[in-house]
Amino acid sequence: MVFRTIATSVALLVGLAVVGSVAGPTWDPVPVTDHLEPASSDTTVHGADAPGVTTGEIGDHAVRTTDVTIELDGATVHGLVRQPLDADGQVLTDRPGVVFVHGAGTGDAAEAFVDTAELLASAGIVTLVPDKRLDTYSTRDRDYEAMAADYARSVAFLRGTDGVDPDRVGLYGESEGTWIVPVMQARDPSIAFTVLVSAPVVPPREQAAYAVDNYLRNTGVPGQVFRAIPRAVGMQLPGGGFGYADFDVRPWLERQSAPVLVVYGTADPSMPIEQGARLIVADTAVSPDDAPVTVRYYGGADHGIRLRDLPPDGPNGEYPLHPDFPRDLAAWVQGLPATAESPPQIAGATPDQHYLAAPVPRPRWWGNGDVVVAVVVAGTGLVVLALAAWGVAVLARRLMGRRGGVTGRRFAPGVAAPLVTLGLAAIATVVALALYLLVVARLALDYERDALLVQGGWVAVRLLGVVAVVAAAILLQRVTDRRSRRRSDRDVVLADGAVAHLTLWAVLVGSASLLVTLAYWGVYQLGI
Repeated sequence: MVFRTIATSVALLVGLAVVGSVAGPTWDPVPVTDHLEPASSDTTVHGADAPGVTTGEIGDHAVRTTDVTIELDGATVHGLVRQPLDADGQVLTDRPGVVFVHGAGTGDAAEAFVDTAELLASAGIVTLVPDKRLDTYSTRDRDYEAMAADYARSVAFLRGTDGVDPDRVGLYGESEGTWIVPVMQARDPSIAFTVLVSAPVVPPREQAAYAVDNYLRNTGVPGQVFRAIPRAVGMQLPGGGFGYADFDVRPWLERQSAPVLVVYGTADPSMPIEQGARLIVADTAVSPDDAPVTVRYYGGADHGIRLRDLPPDGPNGEYPLHPDFPRDLAAWVQGLPATAESPPQIAGATPDQHYLAAPVPRPRWWGNGDVVVAVVVAGTGLVVLALAAWGVAVLARRLMGRRGGVTGRRFAPGVAAPLVTLGLAAIATVVALALYLLVVARLALDYERDALLVQGGWVAVRLLGVVAVVAAAILLQRVTDRRSRRRSDRDVVLADGAVAHLTLWAVLVGSASLLVTLAYWGVYQLGI
């Protein structure tokens, strides 16, 4: 009996491993072999001291902050203008201006870019941080070209602000904002410059897969988990939407006609920091107009060019900016056009991108997220409802003094225990997998490692999955044995009564769908 159980369990595990392997794409990112080598470790922007160029330094000026309202097409947003003042408290004149374009997850001008905008203003640059328009922006739906049109209203507003030289107004985009900024500059060539901070460059779907891969590697998850990356990122997500996932900014980069400053932190795991710089340099060179690119890497800085190894000290409890970043940014903006092509083009700490961001393989059979969710919900529902109905029938039998779900035996001896175990273990494994992924996501986003949770949690999920498979093996043996005996003994039945029959088949079908789903997401990987 034990040998048969082991053999059947192994056969089922191998079968699930094969199904999991062939049901969707694998994940095999290409390593970076040709690394960028900055010409200098010094990020100082040269050219700002050229004859005729006047630049201020961080802290040279007091700053006046003014609340403003910006009219958009069909909406209004609040904004904050920060202006440098002279020794008499008057607004400086003929100053360059910068409009800040938000990344994902930011929206309030009072909380976004606070220290960067303040520091730039203290050096002599007028800054405008508008609120992000949120009535047309959600996780599921966003339109980068429409967002560019909204932010263009902020550019027009800043050009008309006292003390601003309208011919020297440019853009600062961070993260998701760097998909918007090139659209704005291509549409309005009079935008004087663009600053691309932590730019993904590749489409959002490719960047998401790249970021997840890096986060998982940094967190130390087992190799089996990586197979889920293309299956989750590559599929059509449940509920539809997410059309922006394949937005391609590179045709817009090819139309750039103004100087570009590209900035990355070497400790940013979410962006392809070498590949992104290469693509920007290559794409902007396509334009017949002059769009010189300057690239700076800041050692130890994260996605926001902040140093996480220092205590938070920002106005909103943020980690401090890399001290050289605002200095270099202020010098580059104020020194234009002299700073646009001042060597070295690439400087700073040496970046180390391990894998290329690339197109994400699309699932074949399970490419529709609605189907994936429906299978899990339906499988879980079948098991829960069936076991609940059986429980009610058992309770009713006891209260009424009757035998069986309706009459006679409920299940043949030895069938009920593995059936219930199979159903509950399948559900428990699905729940455990979901909780495990949530824990890993939290650790990854917090840049933390916990071997006990990451490695031990995965072992626990897989052990629960094995329990379900062993229960299925035992049940399969009991069913086979009972069917063999029925040929000679008509009184031997697997289930007696409608409730028992429905429970048996509902749990079998529901559990099978859950086990196949778990195999798809890698729980039963055996190196196949």
